[in-house]
Amino acid sequence: MNTPADRQHLVDVYHALDAMHSWRGWHWWPEADPFEVCVGCILVQNTMWTNVERAIDRLKLAGALTPSAMAALDHADLEELIRPSGQYRQKALKLRAFLELAGQHGGFGALMAIPAAKLRPILLACFGIGPETADAMICYASRQPAFAADAYSIRLYSRLGLGPVASRDYHLWQRWVLAGLKGASPDGWGERDLLARYHALIVMHCKHLCLKNRPKCGDCSLVSRCEHGSRVTLGA
Repeated sequence: MNTPADRQHLVDVYHALDAMHSWRGWHWWPEADPFEVCVGCILVQNTMWTNVERAIDRLKLAGALTPSAMAALDHADLEELIRPSGQYRQKALKLRAFLELAGQHGGFGALMAIPAAKLRPILLACFGIGPETADAMICYASRQPAFAADAYSIRLYSRLGLGPVASRDYHLWQRWVLAGLKGASPDGWGERDLLARYHALIVMHCKHLCLKNRPKCGDCSLVSRCEHGSRVTLGA
């Protein structure tokens, strides 16, 4: 359950992350291409984003990064184009399943226009789409309020001593973040854009500073409130 202090902490953390990382480029800013986002959400499973970028570049060069163009590809060609992302055979099947899902709902645009509460279970029923992937699609492609409570989010908030730190339950963490940010609008962002930008900042922070091993606490402005960072800087 969120307390008023939790809510203030969440807003304070947002401002700190924005000051540290807003200048960085990121692939899923709120205005990203919706279909490219969905493809990236599937291809990034169990791999690094740099590998996904190579696969997406190949799809773009082949003119295959639209729903109709990808659906028209020979399956072997699709596998070859996304090979750099790893597990390419499974991921090709997942992309096919997603394209079929879109077709069943009147096309990609129509699928993404379904209200989030109805869209989420539809996505979760599709082969290869789990909660984190579904929520990223809803937030960055469907452009509706959603928050992917991924491992980066749990790492950051746990180190700050915030949230349900004794749990790794995805939905518990998601509910905590959403409840804490409800009604908050730092910098005048609407709910969806705030959640999209906040998650992007968390990912950048955990990739550049708040690393899983050997975090760069000396470069982090949150270090004074971070339990993990305090131990590191004190040499404990």
